[in-house]
Amino acid sequence: MRLVIAHCSVEYQGRLGARLAPATRLIMFKADGSIAIHSDSKAFKPLNWMNPPCSITEADGVIDACTPRGETLRIEVHEVLFDTAVEMGNDPGLEKDGVEAELQALLAARVAALRDGLTLIDREYPTDIGPVDLLCRDDDGRTVVVEVKRVGEIAGVEQLVRYQERLDRDSRFAPTVGMFVAERIKPQAKVFAQSRGIACVEIDLAALRDGAPARLTLF
Repeated sequence: MRLVIAHCSVEYQGRLGARLAPATRLIMFKADGSIAIHSDSKAFKPLNWMNPPCSITEADGVIDACTPRGETLRIEVHEVLFDTAVEMGNDPGLEKDGVEAELQALLAARVAALRDGLTLIDREYPTDIGPVDLLCRDDDGRTVVVEVKRVGEIAGVEQLVRYQERLDRDSRFAPTVGMFVAERIKPQAKVFAQSRGIACVEIDLAALRDGAPARLTLF
């Protein structure tokens, strides 16, 4: 990973246009080919970013990141304050807690509890950004990407969106449908999920454990 702290301005062109006026920011280059720009306040998320696959070039104080779809992110570096690179190695990945792991396993055995006509393609389906909890197919032949959490929060929905973006590049799966499943989903996460066309499902873990018909709340 390479970290650069610099006084810079940023311009994005793609589905919309956006510009960041000159200020001191952190520019993060990751080994997976992504680039992200952070500020020291106002947001825990990047102000702007580019996901792989993208090509990144640097010349004459300008960093350009371009995707095959024609999106561009241009960073004009006015002054570099800090520049370092660290080899971080492979990460073992996030391990689910006991409840999440159990919920995922129970749902893998009974995916039809989530929706009539749903069948399991694979559990922990691998992608370059992590495994999809449950990869399913519905009775219309669509690929359903299921993310399972104990408590559903916005970060979980964002994770699901990233998985869908990856799988939508594969003609075997595109276009995908998202489903966010948890024992309890926070209101903000429901609103965000619904804005992205993702179905939210609250499920009764005790009913699943007992083998009884799962009590679902659909949003």
